[in-house]
Amino acid sequence: MSKRKGVSADEKRTRMLNLFYEKKEFFSLKELEKIAPKEKGIIAQSVKEVVQSLVDDGLVDTDKIGTSIYFWAFPSKAKHTRKRKFDEASDRLEEAVKRLKNVKERLIEARVGREDTNSRQELLKKLQAAKLEEGKLLQEIQKFKDSDPEVLEQMKNEMKVLREAINRWTDNIFSLKSWCKNKFNIEENTLNKQFGIPPDLDYLD
Repeated sequence: MSKRKGVSADEKRTRMLNLFYEKKEFFSLKELEKIAPKEKGIIAQSVKEVVQSLVDDGLVDTDKIGTSIYFWAFPSKAKHTRKRKFDEASDRLEEAVKRLKNVKERLIEARVGREDTNSRQELLKKLQAAKLEEGKLLQEIQKFKDSDPEVLEQMKNEMKVLREAINRWTDNIFSLKSWCKNKFNIEENTLNKQFGIPPDLDYLD
C-alpha cells in the first residue's frame, strides 16, 4: 500500500494565502490551526511555520491586539507586493542601463595599440550581464502574468528599451571594429583576439 503524498511547503503557503483571501478576516494562530486543517488540508502542527514564512516574506500582516496576536492578508496585499518587486526590478534595469552607457563612452575613447585589453573585456562582461539581467526580468514578467495589465505592459516597455540600448551599444562595437580594420588594416580575427571580443557577438532579437 503506497504512502499518502504529503503537501509541499510551497503548496501549503499557497493554500494558506488562499484561505486569507477567501475569508478576508483577522485570525489568531489558534483559529488558523483549527480552520486550516479542515478547509485547506494543512496539518495543525505546520500552521505556525507556514504563517510565519508568509509574514517574513511580507505576504501576511500581523499585529498584537490586547494580549492576542492576529494575522490577516487581502488580495490587494499581493498586488502591492508584486508592484514593489516590479519597482525593484526597474531600479536594477535603470542601473544596468547607466553602467552600459558608461562602458560605451569608454569604448569610444579606446584606440588600437593601447594596453587596455582588460577594459574591453570588462565591457563585454557587462554586456553579457545585461543580457542575463534581461532574461531574469523576462522570467519575472511571467510571474506577474496575473497582475495588473498596466503594470505588465510597463514592464514589457522597459524590456524593449533595454533591448534597444544593448543593440545600440553592440552596434557601436561593430562600428569601432570596422573603423579599426579600415584604419589599421587589421584582420577581424586578430582584432577580436587582441581586444577580447567574442566572435559570436551579435544583436538581440
